[in-house]
Amino acid sequence: TASHNSGGLKEDFGIKYNGSNGGPAPEKLTNVIFDATTSITSYKIAEQSLDDLWDISVSGTTTFKNSTTGDAFEIEVIDPVEDYAKLLASEVFDFELIKKFLHSRSDFRVLVDGLSGIAGPYIQKVFVDILQVGSNVVIENSTPLADFGGGHPDPNLTYAKNLVAKMGLNRDGTPADNGSSAVSYDFGVAFDGDADRNMILGRQFFVSPSDSVAIIAANADAIPFFSRAGGLKAVARSMPTSGALDFVAKAKGIHLSEVPTGWKFFGNLMDSKVVYGKEDYTPMICGEESFGTGSNHVREKDGLWAALAWLSIIAAHNSDPSKPLVGVQQIVEKHWCTYGRNYYSRYDYENITSEAAASVMKHVATLTPASVPALSTPCVQCDSFSYTDPVDGSVTKNQGLRIIFEDQSRFVLRESGTGSSGATLRLYMEQYLAPSEVAKALHSGSLLSTAKQLESMVALALSQTKMEELTGRSAPTVIT
Repeated sequence: TASHNSGGLKEDFGIKYNGSNGGPAPEKLTNVIFDATTSITSYKIAEQSLDDLWDISVSGTTTFKNSTTGDAFEIEVIDPVEDYAKLLASEVFDFELIKKFLHSRSDFRVLVDGLSGIAGPYIQKVFVDILQVGSNVVIENSTPLADFGGGHPDPNLTYAKNLVAKMGLNRDGTPADNGSSAVSYDFGVAFDGDADRNMILGRQFFVSPSDSVAIIAANADAIPFFSRAGGLKAVARSMPTSGALDFVAKAKGIHLSEVPTGWKFFGNLMDSKVVYGKEDYTPMICGEESFGTGSNHVREKDGLWAALAWLSIIAAHNSDPSKPLVGVQQIVEKHWCTYGRNYYSRYDYENITSEAAASVMKHVATLTPASVPALSTPCVQCDSFSYTDPVDGSVTKNQGLRIIFEDQSRFVLRESGTGSSGATLRLYMEQYLAPSEVAKALHSGSLLSTAKQLESMVALALSQTKMEELTGRSAPTVIT
């Protein structure tokens, strides 16, 4: 199962296998590993605990001998927190700039929620030891727990409910009725169980993951990792992620890749020159609508990196501490007025039967442009997304069913098998509003919420997929 599923003795447990580049193992490797498992006839378990052999809490190398053959081998214990912090400090961020901003703006308050996952030690190292944050930065749930404290460590509006409430938001991302003055924080962030995903919130303001990666890309020069390299060279997004990043890429004249869901596809692009001797796409920024954001500083999505990227951008917008604070909402709205707004929502239907999921996918696969009613513009494309990797030439098919309209509005349906039982259907819906229309609506105070703007799209997508009829579900499990 996927490693971000809830853990503990009575819940799912999964592992990730990373290759020598530090990224998720590509399919050509995992296929070989799987083939090897089919020939296993027995295995042995060592009764002696590793803790009895040496202290694994101490970094260093220990040499052992095989008692049967006499061969020597070494085991090295590393401190990944220390290595990671050194990388960020030396190559990626200007920690002094972030530190100066946090210490000079008492009117900027931050709430960091580790959701009792492995982010805790990294939060402690970066925020407490390096940035030496004061009372304006509050850290919660930073002790890693085997069962995540009984919660579900998913950084979204449903499962990170304590953070969402403290940032003055409802479960659907709209502002709560208590008003902005009742909210104590200006910036909030939560990380998932293995700390690779993140959710960014402002004061009574939800930043969609698709917008987040686009805004980081648009402001990449605020991050030394990119400015020192002469600027951002490429961006990439998963197919279901909104097209917000596309508009940034077009405006800046940088390369854009649309790949299947899975960070390994980004990893191939990052390694294109060094490993494969092909085109150099780095430095690059990548993102997925499932709250994953990162760059080529490592070969995985990186939740803490995303939070620090946002703090770098906010610091750059507030270089003069005597001026009013430019917060998350103002930065996002400025972005919309420049590039347009991609209204976006995802409906997750979790733990439905595999048979029901298959019936929905089979039905949607029969849709044609002629059979789908027009929205504001007619439907022009119905297909199943496939991807040919420009680096290794591999072909990945059946990555989601797409229903696309003339104005590039769309809905996408994918089946996800990340749980240990049943299936999950994900329905993605997107509608674009041009920069001039966003500016006009903001000026008049009439900019619609995501739920309101997407009402017609949601109704159409639900009717065309026959979701309730075929699954028996009248509402999704999670809305993001």
